[in-house]
Amino acid sequence: MSVPGRYLTPLTILLAMMFPADHIRAQDATAPGVPLTLAEERAARIRDVRYELRFSIPEAMTATVIGSVTIHFTLTDAARPLVLDFAGNPDRVRDVRAGSTPITVDVRNEHIVIPVSALRKGANAITLSFDASDLALNRNPEFMYTLFVPARARLAFPCFDQPDIKARYALTLDVPAGWEAVSNGLETGRDRKDSGTTVRFGETQPVSTYLFAFAAGRFQIEAAERGGRRFRMFHRETDSQKVARNRDAIFDLHASALAWLERYTDLPYPFGKFDFVLVPSFQFGGMEHPGSIFYNASSLLLDPSATINQQLGRASLIAHETAHMWFGDLVTMRWFNDVWMKEVFANFMAAKIVNPSFPQINHELRFLYAHYPSAYDVDRTPGTNAIRQPLDNLNEAGSLYGAIIYQKAPIVMRQLEMIVTPDGLRDGLRDYLNHHRYANASWTDLISLLDQRTPEDLAAWSNAWVSEPGRPTVTTEVGSGQIAFRQSDPVSKPSLKWVQRVDVVIGGAPARVERMTLGREPRQLLTSTVSAPPPYVLPTGGGIAYGDFVLDDTSRSYLTAHLADVPDPLTRGAALVTLWEEMLDGRVAPAVIFQMLTHALPRESDELTVQRMLSYAQQSFWKYLTPGESAERSAGFDRLVRDGLERASSSSLKSAWFNALRDTARTPATLEWLERVWRKTEQVPGLTLAEPDYIMLALELAVREVPGWDRILDEQQGLILNPDRKAQFEFVRPALSADAATRDAFFTRLSDVKNRRREAWVLQAVGYLNHPLRAQASEKYITPSLELLSEIQRTGDIFFPKRWTDATLSGHQSASAARRVSDFLEKLPANYQERLRRIIQSSADDLIRLRRIRER
Repeated sequence: MSVPGRYLTPLTILLAMMFPADHIRAQDATAPGVPLTLAEERAARIRDVRYELRFSIPEAMTATVIGSVTIHFTLTDAARPLVLDFAGNPDRVRDVRAGSTPITVDVRNEHIVIPVSALRKGANAITLSFDASDLALNRNPEFMYTLFVPARARLAFPCFDQPDIKARYALTLDVPAGWEAVSNGLETGRDRKDSGTTVRFGETQPVSTYLFAFAAGRFQIEAAERGGRRFRMFHRETDSQKVARNRDAIFDLHASALAWLERYTDLPYPFGKFDFVLVPSFQFGGMEHPGSIFYNASSLLLDPSATINQQLGRASLIAHETAHMWFGDLVTMRWFNDVWMKEVFANFMAAKIVNPSFPQINHELRFLYAHYPSAYDVDRTPGTNAIRQPLDNLNEAGSLYGAIIYQKAPIVMRQLEMIVTPDGLRDGLRDYLNHHRYANASWTDLISLLDQRTPEDLAAWSNAWVSEPGRPTVTTEVGSGQIAFRQSDPVSKPSLKWVQRVDVVIGGAPARVERMTLGREPRQLLTSTVSAPPPYVLPTGGGIAYGDFVLDDTSRSYLTAHLADVPDPLTRGAALVTLWEEMLDGRVAPAVIFQMLTHALPRESDELTVQRMLSYAQQSFWKYLTPGESAERSAGFDRLVRDGLERASSSSLKSAWFNALRDTARTPATLEWLERVWRKTEQVPGLTLAEPDYIMLALELAVREVPGWDRILDEQQGLILNPDRKAQFEFVRPALSADAATRDAFFTRLSDVKNRRREAWVLQAVGYLNHPLRAQASEKYITPSLELLSEIQRTGDIFFPKRWTDATLSGHQSASAARRVSDFLEKLPANYQERLRRIIQSSADDLIRLRRIRER
């Protein structure tokens, strides 16, 4: 790619003069990041890569992490320089050798260029000493862990930081005395001295750079054996009862997920040992490093008050990361434009794996709630994107992640399974994994393989659902004895056919289900005719259909008035999600939806639907109702939620009601009751609260500025026993202050990357800064927060830009807040990164829609 006006460095000019353009496009190869042109050039000539790495981790966080690496590789062409990736300080690369011979290299623009004179066709070995950047090392006072996805290994050590150059890793770590260490490979030895410990790890199977990982610190280790396999769990939890309460379930869930995947894939677990690390305030739910999965500790170590959704979430998370051992780790995408593939298969497999463990759960309903609302939250917005996106440089790969990959793609994969049949998909995936094991493959490779198993045109189907953004609009037409559906493309592409199989529910006594295929023609009749208009027609009723569904007036009116009367839980859940979307499109007033929810909640018996209704009710209460409407309804809503808490029949359901009450309470009587619960002078019958629950109560009481709120925070801080939770509380506390100057000073500190390194802490604090009760005072943070987004994308992990923007905007509802965002977008330069623009558009969509709803 040629970019007019780009400054050419002396290195770029030298390379351009030395080597023809058809061999290496020097200006792209030495651009910051990992350009696709560079990656393709290297993948064509490099083979058999092995890294011998050593890092010395000092106990003091201010001291530098020193590293060395010997990279062994085979070159098929040694006639050109070789470019390594290294985004650390250029001045910190020392003592570079080819074999045993010192060489001079050029270090700039996040690359190290090895000259032709130091290379030879065949076997090569380059050794470098360096200081590692802290940006990907996540250093804390008593522990550290790496996180290299999508292309951040180059921050820590020189490497070929692209997914299609897999390598074997042998690691040695020097760690402080008393620290444990874990990595992908099996520990092969350790030497203890007074000054510290040296831990050696054996060579791994071939994996991509983003999957290499290690962690070290003051961890405790739990071990167990299941099915002849040994598991180890590294953690920092100080509550021994919590560990004991969760330990066996965590090991059991891993073992059952592994056994299921081995049966489904017909391949044994491919990476030998199986450890996992529970990291406090980890940036993600989990990260699938082979042999050493990292998890967010709070996602696995559940409190007694955990809801059924949290229990399901833990099982799904474990199954998701375990599925990655095959889908992503054993077979990896060639380039990060196909990163969605590993995520969709992990999510898709996780849904299959957890079902047997929760026989009491309606899993079709759970799939609906777990995927459709989150996917719609992005896909309905102008900031949406296709599942499969182009990517010219890995420095933008982090912005590919989001709900379209994690939530929409499994919905699309379920449609694919319907087309090729479950057995056909399983057998096709077995062929795919066998053919590409320990290597790389693309979506095109898989579609070509599956296309042989069905008469359907999978290429055309994939073009609409995978390569195009958005969702189809489907309008229901009821009349003249017929039911029909009119489908259109939201961006006026009449040739695009969003073909999908759906189950239409036709209300009546009894209701009936009609299966049909939508999208082949613009207008399609349902196969059945009707003698009289039914109470409702719900094309989403079977929990399968995906799109923007415009109900007919009769169905819309009936369902908003009689949602609780719909007997089938899946149909009721699908109606709930569809009506919420209708509200966002302005076809149902927010006050009507809130009334529907408050009428239906006392009669709802399904726990998953209770939690979804409570979520929608909280969003309505804080955002979609006007401030006057919220104030008018707060007392009644408090009573409804307290009644639900008292009536709940299980601790899981009580937890859902209690959390909703804690997060929406406004009336003095409810706040006084919550304070008594926090002080433990009053109990919640049937609900056991733990340290994290009391922390959240203290924070919610403080943001409401209850009398003595500052003393509540003082007391709570002194009561926290876990050092990691105490550190997070101390970090977040200034964002709770009633003093605007204190909050302003805290927000200003976030402009320094050093104060943003614990991303989960930052997001919690930013959420409180922009809490709905503080929205008017915090509007001034909107523009500077959006101005920071480019730097946050550059310095943060993959989910941070979207979550930062969500935390900034989610508490706002005013027209002036919407104008601030619109003004920011209008003033962006033409060359502003398009993916960041879409993040802003997506995060701000509810705010912009609300402005339009109120203007109507």
